[in-house]
Amino acid sequence: MKNSKNHINWEETRLDLFKEYEQPPIILKVGDSIIATLGNFSASAGKEKSKKTFNVSALTASLLSGKQVLNYIPVIPNDRTKILYIDTEQSEYHCRKIAIRMQNLTNTSLDELSDKLIFLALRKYTSEQRIEIIENAIYDNPDVFFVIIDGLRDLVLDINSPSEATKIMTKLLTWTDDKNIHIHCVLHLNKGDDNTRGHLGTELNNKSETILQITKDAIDKDRSMVSAKTVRDIAFDDFAFFINENGLPEFVEDYLSPKTKPFSYAELSEEKHREALASVFGEKDNIGYGELIIQLQKSYEQVAGLIIGTTKTKSLKVFLQNKRMILQVGKNYQISSEFKC
Repeated sequence: MKNSKNHINWEETRLDLFKEYEQPPIILKVGDSIIATLGNFSASAGKEKSKKTFNVSALTASLLSGKQVLNYIPVIPNDRTKILYIDTEQSEYHCRKIAIRMQNLTNTSLDELSDKLIFLALRKYTSEQRIEIIENAIYDNPDVFFVIIDGLRDLVLDINSPSEATKIMTKLLTWTDDKNIHIHCVLHLNKGDDNTRGHLGTELNNKSETILQITKDAIDKDRSMVSAKTVRDIAFDDFAFFINENGLPEFVEDYLSPKTKPFSYAELSEEKHREALASVFGEKDNIGYGELIIQLQKSYEQVAGLIIGTTKTKSLKVFLQNKRMILQVGKNYQISSEFKC
């Protein structure tokens, strides 16, 4: 047996196969999918302007209130009720706006919110100072069970540094294990693809319990879609939200994700095509190209539940012409009663 000052006895790490270990306590679900348990960490990832912080505000509000917000179903521990929220990017003014948003989502007073929420604004500090502040706050507040780090990237100097990424992952693993808490991080996705940025993002993907991906809806840019990029438990169905007139995230009812309902002309019967085209033309004998594209997009969503963008709608128009479901007469188009599907 090797002796050294920092020696760890390997036998202390051996798994006891005869012991029945308890499942980590669940604190957050989406439907039947477990997305957060104590002793683990997770993340929200998305590109700029995808409404990541709005999603995290809703997620946090569910845990503050003990009530469902958007699709987040909280399970609050009996012995702890406080949440530590860390923002590394924004000014104190904008941080307070986030806190007030959570107050409105939870329908509580500032006094009630202050009792449960510890909000730290770390924009002006160095990466090393931020790590120290976060660690001290976690260990100084035994009532905290959930921690948000909005801006994990700001805890390192170089997002592509393997050593810095390993250091931060070790910190997250240590903090969650020592204090039996859950930490939820926020990280950006690459502009060119859907991968989390840098070596830090890769490590976060590998070790997180769940990665929530926040994406602007391809059809309606005012909506953001939440999906399970990675999840150890069963995946949940995508859901979406928009920002209402009060500046709060609001759930989109009956949302149909483009991923769960792929567009397919072959799935539609002749009757469905006729019904959709009747809606397109209405009482008009013919319509122009621009109006045709707009009406096709609307009617096929209403009649057949097919949510399609402009490019695919143009492809649909070509398909309808090839099947002689619609005919071009000069610069306009008209419906044909002689087509075959």
